[in-house]
Order: sequence, then C-alpha cells, then structure tokens
Amino acid sequence: MVGRIPVIDVMPRIAASGAAGPLPAKATEGEPLPVTATVFREGHDQLGAEAVLIGPDGLRRPPVRMEPLPTVDRHTVDRYRAWVTPDAPGPWSFEVRAWSDPLATWQHDAGIKIRAGVDVELMFTEGRLLFERVLARLDARAGGAGQAAAEREVLRAAITAAGDTSRPVEARLAQLESPELDAVLRAHPLRDLLSVEGPFPLQVDRSRALYGSWYEFFPRSEGARYDGETRKVVSGTFATAAERLESVAAMGFDVVYLPPIHPIGEVNRKGPNNTLTPGPDDPGSPWAIGSRFGGHDAVHPDLGTLEDFDAFVGRARSLGLEVAIDLALQAAPDHPWVSSHPEWFTTRADGTIAYAENPPKKYQDIYPINFDNDPSGIAGEVLRIVRHWMDHGVRIFRVDNPHTKPVAFWEWLLAQVRSTDPDVLFLSEAFTKPPMMHTLGAVGFHQSYTYFTWRNEKDELAEYLTEVSSESDHLMRPNFFVNTPDILPAFLQYGGPPAFKIRAVLASMGSPSWGVYAGYELYEHVAVRPGSEEYLDSEKYQIRIRDWAAAEKEGHSLAPYLTRLNEIRRAHPALQLLRNLTVHPTDDDQILCFSKVAGSRDGRFATSSTTGDRDIVIVVVNLDPHATRETMVHLDLAALGLCQSPPADPSGRGPDAGLTVRDELTGAEWGWGEHNYVRLDPQDEPAHILTVMDAR
Repeated sequence: MVGRIPVIDVMPRIAASGAAGPLPAKATEGEPLPVTATVFREGHDQLGAEAVLIGPDGLRRPPVRMEPLPTVDRHTVDRYRAWVTPDAPGPWSFEVRAWSDPLATWQHDAGIKIRAGVDVELMFTEGRLLFERVLARLDARAGGAGQAAAEREVLRAAITAAGDTSRPVEARLAQLESPELDAVLRAHPLRDLLSVEGPFPLQVDRSRALYGSWYEFFPRSEGARYDGETRKVVSGTFATAAERLESVAAMGFDVVYLPPIHPIGEVNRKGPNNTLTPGPDDPGSPWAIGSRFGGHDAVHPDLGTLEDFDAFVGRARSLGLEVAIDLALQAAPDHPWVSSHPEWFTTRADGTIAYAENPPKKYQDIYPINFDNDPSGIAGEVLRIVRHWMDHGVRIFRVDNPHTKPVAFWEWLLAQVRSTDPDVLFLSEAFTKPPMMHTLGAVGFHQSYTYFTWRNEKDELAEYLTEVSSESDHLMRPNFFVNTPDILPAFLQYGGPPAFKIRAVLASMGSPSWGVYAGYELYEHVAVRPGSEEYLDSEKYQIRIRDWAAAEKEGHSLAPYLTRLNEIRRAHPALQLLRNLTVHPTDDDQILCFSKVAGSRDGRFATSSTTGDRDIVIVVVNLDPHATRETMVHLDLAALGLCQSPPADPSGRGPDAGLTVRDELTGAEWGWGEHNYVRLDPQDEPAHILTVMDAR
C-alpha cells in the first residue's frame, strides 16, 4: 500500500526472492552504503526523507537525512539519497521514512513572501509556532547541558525575533535564516504524515569480503627442483611452498590462493600444453580431482599430508595472510565418487560418462557432476567437504565455474555455511553472462571475477568501472584479477613490461579487491599459439620452476612495483572502498582518469584522511603501452568534495591551481586545479597515482 507520502524505487534492493524470502543486498562492515528512493507528494508543500539502519540486534540506528540528487534527466526527478554505514557483520536491514516537512515549507515560503511584503507578520507568527513545537519536543527530553542547551537557546532567540515587531523586518528574517537555526531545525525535524517503506534486507560481511590483495600460486611449483641424477622435476611440497609465503606477504598481499591441492586423476591425464599424450612423470591438471589416493577431502601425496597443510595455513596466518583454496565440483574418471556414486554423473547413450566440454575446449580428464541426479546426496557431500576444510583453517573458497551448477544449490550451500560460520567467504569464478554473474552474487557469493580482464580501451574501462562501483554493487563485489592460469590476455602478450604496470595499476586502484597469478611479476607473456589466451607450457599441466631471487637481483621483476601498489592501497582508505569511484574526462582516447574519495564532509565516506576529513586519490593511466601520450585532464571538483579552485594558468600547474598533489609512485609534488596537463611515457612510468595533499 502506498504511504501518505509515496516512497518508490528504493535501492539497494534485489527484486528476486530466494528460499528464505527477499534476497539481501550486499554491504560490508565500515563501508558507506548509498540508500536512494524516489519521494514525492501532491501540492507544493515541502517534504523530508531519511534512511534508518536496523542492526542484527533489531535496534534502529540514528536516522540519516536524505538529500535530493541533482536532476540530470526525467528519471532522476524527486530522487533522494543518504549514505549509511553498518558497523558489524550480520543480517541488517533498512527503512526509508518520508514526511511532510512544515519547517522546510515555512522556510521556503517565508523567504519569498516576507521579502515581497506579503503576509509578513502572518509568516513570522507561523514560524514562531513551528519553533515552539520544536522547543517543546526538546524540553520534553531529559538533560539540559551541552548541545541540547545550546540548541534551546538558538530556538528561544528565534522565537523572540519572530515576535519582536520593534526590530526591522530584514533583521528578524536574517536571524530566522541563520545557519545556526537551520542546523537545529534539520537536526530536529517535525515529521507530519510520516510514511515508512521497508524494512529491506542487507547482508553485511566482514571487511575481507570487500578489500584485499590476492596472490595465486601452485604449491607444487614453489620449491620444485630439477634432479640432475634422475633428470626429473621434483614437486614442491606444502613445506617448500610455505617458504614462499614470506615473499608474498612482503609484497603486501592479504590472501594466498591455491588451485586444487587434491590427488590428481591418472585416467585421461593431460600432458604438457593440454595434450592427450602425457609421459609417465607428467603431473596432470590439479582440476582433474581424485584418484586412488582420495578425492576432495584429501591432499595430493606429493604435497604432503593434512598435517603439512595445517602447518602451511599456520605459517600463512603468522604472516598476516589468509589461505584460499579451490572448490572445484568435478571429478577425474578415477575419483572415488565415480565408483561409489555413478548416479552423480551424466551417462551418455553409449553407456560412457560424459566428460567436460566448453567448445572448442575439451576436458577429457574431468567428469562434470549432474546435480539433477540425487541432488540432496550431492549437496550433503559438498557441505561435508567444505566443512572439512573449514576445520583445517580455510575461511575463503574460490569456486571454480559456479555458473555450471544450479543457482539454487549455491543459495542453499552458502546459507548453510553462513548460518554457522558467517566469516567464511566464497569467490565466484564465473566468466559468463551478467544475469548469471549477478544472480550468483545475489544468492550469497561474496566476490566475483569480472570482465575487467578483457576491458582495455578507455571508454569500455570507464563504463565498466562505473558499472561495478555504482550499478551492480548491490549484487556483486568485483575482484580484478590481472591474469589467471587460464587467461593470458593479448594486452599482456604484446604490450611488454609497460602493459604489466598498466594493468596492475588499473586493477589495484580501480577495485578494492584485486589479484595476480604467479609469474606476472616475471612478465610471463608467451601464449601457446597466436590468438590463444593459454600460456605456453601452462602451469595447469606441468610444474614451473622459477628463480625469483635471480629475477629480482637482475632487475627483471615487477615485485617492487606490486609491493608499492599494495603499500598505497593500505595507506589510503579511499582505495579500500568500492562505491566511491568517479571517472573524469580527458582529451586523449588513451588516457583514463578516475578518482576515489573517503571521508567527505557530506557523510558519503566514513574514513579520516589527508585533506581535512577526506582522503582523495586521483589515478591517471596511459592505456597505450607503446607510446607517450599527452592530454588535459578535467577534474569534477564537486565529485572530489572540493570547492571550485581559483583560476589557474593554462597548464593547470601554476601557483593558483588550488590543489597540491603528490605522486605516490615517484614522490613528485606539484600544483593542480580543475584542468591539468599530463604527459605519460609508458617506458618511464605509465601512470600517476596522486594524493591530494591540501586544497584552498
């Protein structure tokens, strides 16, 4: 039923409902969340609106006043917004309240009528009566000291001024329009004809669901060595992989992600570069899970034992790293499930079990699970496996190809885990159509891989950054991986070292969560064949021995650059948020500029910072790895929370530019304003990451 003051099109809100009712929108503890709604009424009287968070304890938090958004087209008329910040994980909700605002109506009418000499004393009388209503409400509350006492004095002075006919009309009106009185009236609105919409559900997760730097490596490659006597490659173990963790932590990463660590099937095992003719010593693909040595609840014997895995997790934790492992719901032909539960797979007309395909790719070493056969049995087994690894210290799962399994299954599984362990997180590896990606996020996945990997041009990057930060943000949280064992983008194949810097800057600055796959810092860029995104000698099918120390010693490592990017991320709260990104115009089609802001004075961002109460980071990137580019960058100062700067010289770098910025990559400082000249040589440094140090 529509309220007396209609409130419609409330966001964030997910239209679809799940098994337990309306699906909750995504939120994170400490993350400012925009609540918007269209609010209107009949006639010309003014109205007010506010958003109210309701915590897991059922208690309502203090309301936050909603402000009208600028009207840019017919769809944004009467649109209001407030920024609210849940402060703890759990099931939250929010309401939108709207009311007829007699104070705002009087302020609007009085300013016009009194200046025009129309109903002057009547307007003063009506104002006095409204102020007395506000004062009576304050007097009814306990306490009279501090702010409350000061507010009462402001109201009493206004009541006196409204009725003091001995004073000039202009002086009386000036007092009733003072900022001090306006602040009191806004803090204590009179809510007539109150209408309430909601509550609307929110699921608030821990901060790692939003922010983190991920590093992916294969344990079997870390510490692997070549045995000169046997002429064989000796696999790394959990113990040798643990030795690599210190370097990963030193680069500033928060999560170390391991591809499947389980026994690898021997039937239809793949050889190097995905061939069907493996040698006797070829290790096979870790995603071909299961053999005579066990299934999803076992570890590959070459890596060690469960106790060795526990020690690996413990070492990671001591370095401030969380361990994420792969949850890949599929089986090798010799997985124990194939014999114990053949009904879990698809049997073809010729009696054979169907292997996985993603034409033109074929995965003869993998049997997909058929969730239409014994769904309850499969669900129970998967939940058992997840809880098994949770018992061994895993609190993050990267889920392989969730879009090839029923959404209803994921909704059930994630709800089961959340009911007992709400800190456990799931990353969706679903490179698929947006409706599926969004729905997987809506039913409970905490993070999602994205199309960032294939966005290279300025316009498509600008559009995608805007989409994930302010259009689909209530459905899915992005994790910008620059590469994966499956994906070597063409941009990296042909762009040289500058391309690796460019993509790292875009990912780490553009998304609060980002990730790299090992070898990125060594500029690994050779594809198996032209036009392919598969690595030559892919680590998916063989062990890779890398000499990390030699590469860094010889200056052939990007590790120091990745370290600096992660240092910048940790130092700047603005880079740890999602919903605070603005794209700024540039005059060159190969230079992208965007900013992120935290702690602005309007309450939009909730963190303290460098410029007053704001943390402002401006990122300018040359997207062309082959050529120097020059352009003018035009800043939207309002989006940065800055006033219009004084006129600058044509370069935008003169003493009157209004801003002092520091490049976090080089340490250089200079003056900036609304319009700024930029020149970026990718061979030197393809990006500026600028902190606004002060603003006049």
